[in-house]
Amino acid sequence: MSASSANPAAGAAREAQQSSAMQGLARGGYVASGVLHVLLGWLAVQLALGRTSSEADQSGAFRTLGRAPGGALLLWVVAVGFAALAVWQLVTAFVGERGREHQAGLRIKSAAKSVLYGVLAGISVQYASGGGTSGGSAQKGLTAQVLSWPGGRWLVGLVGLVIVVAGVVHVVIGVRKRFLRDLTGVGGRAVGEAVERLGQVGYVAKGIALAVVGGLVIAAGATADPARAGGLDEALRTIRDQPFGPVLLFVVGIGIAAYGVYSFARARYVRL
Repeated sequence: MSASSANPAAGAAREAQQSSAMQGLARGGYVASGVLHVLLGWLAVQLALGRTSSEADQSGAFRTLGRAPGGALLLWVVAVGFAALAVWQLVTAFVGERGREHQAGLRIKSAAKSVLYGVLAGISVQYASGGGTSGGSAQKGLTAQVLSWPGGRWLVGLVGLVIVVAGVVHVVIGVRKRFLRDLTGVGGRAVGEAVERLGQVGYVAKGIALAVVGGLVIAAGATADPARAGGLDEALRTIRDQPFGPVLLFVVGIGIAAYGVYSFARARYVRL
């Protein structure tokens, strides 16, 4: 008896996961991710050049997109893409990746990604509906709430450490080109050198930014000061304020934009 017949729910989920409609929508989610990261990279570059007062984070990116011609419609399209990718990742967390169903770590990773893409879909809907708040302010408010709990400082520090580890993992993935495992073709050879380079630069740059965000969260836990728990915008400004910071921030911004372009290619080549 097959697993699908033994578990009808899993069989239905597997059928939905492998449907062309679901996979097409999921690929659209990677396009949405590409749009978001290209805008993040552009805002980071503008920040390095001293030409913007907008927040260089997801909130600033969504706000910038909303100001473009047809921005509200674009935000709704992006929201649908992120929502579809969140659903696909949730289904994958339930039934596993095709050919790798028994790898629990991959299921946990898919579950975490589902939450992330779901949050991004929600934020996009907020901005499409005319709302939306500062990402940094929201993070500081949440950090202040957690710090008020018993053992809150340790919990905040632990979250910061997890973010730092995630940043380091991104750097390792980029340097070792491990992202090619998720693309079509044996060893990723089908994608071409340009996509490889974009992925490498993009993952490393995104990893650096995440590591700085995590460091700020750890500092907030260590000092019990929620004002130090800034998001991506504050992390990029921290990079800018270091010696040779504007140059480094410019490079990081280009790298984040490269990750966005890689995401466009990923929408085409990712193995679903």
